[in-house]
Amino acid sequence: MSLFAPIPNQDFPAPGTRPLADRMRPRTLEEFVGQEHLVGPGKPLRVQIERDDPTSMIFWGPPGTGKTTLAKIIAGITKAEFIEFSAVLAGIKEIKQVMADADRARQYGTRTIVFVDEIHRFNKAQQDAFLPHVEKGSIRLIGATTENPSFEINGALLSRCRVYVLKQLAEAQIVSLLHRALTESERGLGQMHIAASDEVLGKIAAYSSGDARSAYNALEVAASLSLGTQLAAFPASGTITDEIVHEALQKRVLLYDKSGEEHYNLISALHKSVRNSDPDAALYWLGRMLEAGEDPLYIARRVVRMAVEDIGLAEPNALALCMAARDAVDFIGMPEGNLALAQAIVYLSAAPKSNALYTAYGAVLQDVEQTAAEPVPLHLRNAPSTLMKDLGYGKGYQYAHDAEEKVADMQCLPDSLRNRVYYQPTNEGVEKRIRERLEEIKRLKRPPVHRTKRESES
Repeated sequence: MSLFAPIPNQDFPAPGTRPLADRMRPRTLEEFVGQEHLVGPGKPLRVQIERDDPTSMIFWGPPGTGKTTLAKIIAGITKAEFIEFSAVLAGIKEIKQVMADADRARQYGTRTIVFVDEIHRFNKAQQDAFLPHVEKGSIRLIGATTENPSFEINGALLSRCRVYVLKQLAEAQIVSLLHRALTESERGLGQMHIAASDEVLGKIAAYSSGDARSAYNALEVAASLSLGTQLAAFPASGTITDEIVHEALQKRVLLYDKSGEEHYNLISALHKSVRNSDPDAALYWLGRMLEAGEDPLYIARRVVRMAVEDIGLAEPNALALCMAARDAVDFIGMPEGNLALAQAIVYLSAAPKSNALYTAYGAVLQDVEQTAAEPVPLHLRNAPSTLMKDLGYGKGYQYAHDAEEKVADMQCLPDSLRNRVYYQPTNEGVEKRIRERLEEIKRLKRPPVHRTKRESES
């Protein structure tokens, strides 16, 4: 048997020889639970399967949502040879061997489905190795990925595939799968006669975070714990209680990848909750990230960014508090540092908001990019040498401290940007006082002849 020869049918092994999640894998679309937007009657993927459309496809979704199962169901319906391998283990050599075997099989009228789990782990060269074979129809490629294909799959390969997005399973759907596993004798745990209430199964479903595989694994452990010493006297009976579920789960499964899309989704949710002055949501997303194992210093850096981007000078103390939170995390470590971050994001959520500085600096960068790099006006230059003084360096400079109001009527921008206004403070928090002060400075810079009588008397 070659490395990639089809695996003999193992749908009916003795209970316990394979993990429950694998034994309970649906074999038909009728058994498949979830993804109704794709496999429901008249939906796109179901139509493609029923028409035996040979187009290659990419399944994108969280773990445990049925990507591998769907690929195997398609292979069974189309009667194609199914070759499965993981992008973690295979290289270009293995890919080329599979492609050569598929080419030979095609000559004899046999179709080949190549299923690649975690296809996003293939580099560009490995993905390119599929292109000519997908193009000429030697294989039907089905890739599974938990990462955004737009970022992880080569454009040339992606354009030749249909992308189907699988959604996280709802708790009710997972509960129905667990019920089936407990009652089915052929592949499930039915012969063990284990009882479990809907509330207990709901707790397993909730802790699995939409991952059916994780829920099956937890149920299998809980079933063994419920039997205890009776396991030797099989068939036995048992009851899964809240205490057993807690012991089986140990810690909630949180979908997270510190370098993947979910990482950016969660930090985006945290940032936008702070921006929208919602401390409860901000605390929730912070907890989700920290409990999933995110680097607390990464979060601290992003919290500092929030302070300068969304609060700015409306509350200048925000930056100092966030820097203190970063130092606290670095100094005392985790989990004690969690509260320092929590304090910072609640403070930012409740603080007055202003993006005036963010907008102002963006306008500055646009002018730097699009306007000529004019020389610094002579009156703003230092003149440490006689030659520089002779050339006019520093001539006409007005020392602000010599002015009565400490404000000199002196142009500090290049001529092409004269009177340009970048920073426009809001009326939020401290920025309201800053706005009033800038209006006063603007008034003081006007020549006396242009001031109103009231301004001159004041």
